[in-house]
Amino acid sequence: MGMDIDFDKLREYKGKRDFSKTPEPAGKKGGEGGAPVFVIQQHDASHMHWDFRLETESGVLVSWAVPKGPSTDPSNKRLAVRTEDHPLEYARFEGVIPKDEYGGGTVIVWDAGEFENRSEKDGRSLSLEKALDKGHARVWLKGSKLRGGYSLIHTRMRGDERNWLFIKEDDEEADARRNPVSTEPESVLSGLTVKEMAEAMAEREGGAS
Repeated sequence: MGMDIDFDKLREYKGKRDFSKTPEPAGKKGGEGGAPVFVIQQHDASHMHWDFRLETESGVLVSWAVPKGPSTDPSNKRLAVRTEDHPLEYARFEGVIPKDEYGGGTVIVWDAGEFENRSEKDGRSLSLEKALDKGHARVWLKGSKLRGGYSLIHTRMRGDERNWLFIKEDDEEADARRNPVSTEPESVLSGLTVKEMAEAMAEREGGAS
């Protein structure tokens, strides 16, 4: 997007991590210009989940944890729990976060690509951040595994402000028969599954010691 990064939005992210121990990026630079990006990272932490992240106008990745992973079936309304904003460099992060660190576990880039913000209100276009503030954003994903329209709707289910729904829109890219979470488990960067990434990192550390 080419916007300067709003470092205030990364305060929570940085406060939860010890960068002398975790390989995660500290977040030091903004976007490189061009279309905004999205990423979905499979994260084998205390519970397996998929982290959905969208680049915003502030140069950060707004993020949700999706316990069941994304769907290509419009009838599936996936719970998406809002988490702290992440730095843009996180979009290419794969590896193993130490178990005693926040979010400890294995991460792969399950899907990634550019997206279009198609959010609007009363026929007028909204910035992604304004749409999220209003509780309903629409995006068009251009990924390797996920394509087409998706909606994010703030539901506050169970009285929790963090709870949203992540729903595939009924368009030409919808496919109720596909289940990419189970049939396409490999990273779009390394080609490794979560299990293979953990084994590769363990072998690398073993060889270095």
